[in-house]
Amino acid sequence: MARYLFASHDGFGLGHVRRNTLVARAILAREPDAEIVIVTGVPMRPAWLGDPRLGVVTVPALLKDSGGAYRNDRLTFEQAIALRATAFARTVSTFEPDVVVVDRHPYGLAGELRVGLELAADAGASLVLGLRDILDQPSVVAAELTGQGWTDVPDLYDEILVYGERVLCDHEVEYGLPIEPRYCGWVADRTPARRRNPRLLVVTGGGGGDGKAVFRLGAQLAAQLRSLDVVLVAGPYATKDIIGSLPAEALSSGRLRLIRDAPGCVELFAGAARVVQMAGYNSTFEALAAGLRPVLVPRRSPRREQAIRASRLAALGVADMVDEDVPAEEVAWLLERSRLLTDGALSEVGIRLDGAERAAVAVTDLALAAVG
Repeated sequence: MARYLFASHDGFGLGHVRRNTLVARAILAREPDAEIVIVTGVPMRPAWLGDPRLGVVTVPALLKDSGGAYRNDRLTFEQAIALRATAFARTVSTFEPDVVVVDRHPYGLAGELRVGLELAADAGASLVLGLRDILDQPSVVAAELTGQGWTDVPDLYDEILVYGERVLCDHEVEYGLPIEPRYCGWVADRTPARRRNPRLLVVTGGGGGDGKAVFRLGAQLAAQLRSLDVVLVAGPYATKDIIGSLPAEALSSGRLRLIRDAPGCVELFAGAARVVQMAGYNSTFEALAAGLRPVLVPRRSPRREQAIRASRLAALGVADMVDEDVPAEEVAWLLERSRLLTDGALSEVGIRLDGAERAAVAVTDLALAAVG
C-alpha cells in the first residue's frame, strides 16, 4: 500500500489544490488501497475536496491581493509561513510518504516546504513537481528559475510533470527549465455528455476574487441577448462588492441567475451551449472538455498567464479571446454563432485532456520503485 502526499500553496483561487485532487483521484482509480494526504491553504472545503478517501491537512491561508502580495487575515506573513512549514514537516514525519507531489512552487511560497521535502527525500521518498501549462511571461519565469526558490531543484526532485503539452508552451525552450519535464496533457474534470440547453450561457470568473469585469459583461449580455438564459457562477472568493456591482434590474429579469458557492462548473458546462469566462487553467479546460469553444476574458495582472493561455488557444482555433473592457455587442456577435467544438477539434491541435490519468501513472511508477 503506497502513500502519497500532495502539497500546494493555494495563493489565489482553487486551481492548485484542484489539480492535486484530480491527480489523487486518478491514483485511487489505479490503486484503490492507496493512502493519500493533501496539504492545502484553501480556507474552505469544496465538495470535490471532501472525498472521504483523501486526508486533508489545512495550513494557514495566504491569499494574493491584486498587487501580487500575500497576506493572512489574522497572522503576519512570517507567522503564517512558520506555521505552514511546521505543519508540512510534521505531516511528512507522521505520514511517511512514498511520493510527495508539489504544485507550482518547488519549496512553497517562501521556502516553507524545504525542510519537509528534505526529510521525505532522506527517508527514501520520491519528489515530483507539477507545473501548469503556462506559468507567466518567459522573462519573469526565467528570472524566477535563477532565484532561491529553485536552488537545488535538479538535485532534490526526481521528476517534473507539466500539466499540458509543448503545443501550448515548451517549458525548456521558453523558460529554461533545468530538468527535462514529462508532459502529461491537461488535468481537467470531465463529465459524461448530456443534453444541451441551446438557450444557456454560463459566465464564470473562476474563484471569483477578480471576476468583476466578467460578471459585469455577463449582466450586459443578458440585457442584449434576450433569447438566452444567463447563469453567473460566482466562485468562493467573490466579494460582496463584486456581487453588488451587478445591476438589480438584470438579476430581477428572470433570464439572469446568480449561483454562489457552486462546487464547480463541470455540470453546467456539460449542459450549456455557450460560455464566457476568465482564462484560468481549470475552468478553461473544463469548458473545452465539455465540447465548448469558450469566449475567454483573461486577467493581465499580477501575472500574464491567463492572457498568454487565451491568446494561444485562440491561435489554435479552439477559443476566442477578448479584453476585459470589450463592448458587450462584440461578444454578443460571437455568441450568436455556434460555440460548439467539432468532434476531434482538440486532438487535431494536440490538446489532450487525460493529464490526471497520465500523471497518476508517472507518480504510481515512482511509488512502486520506492516501496519495491
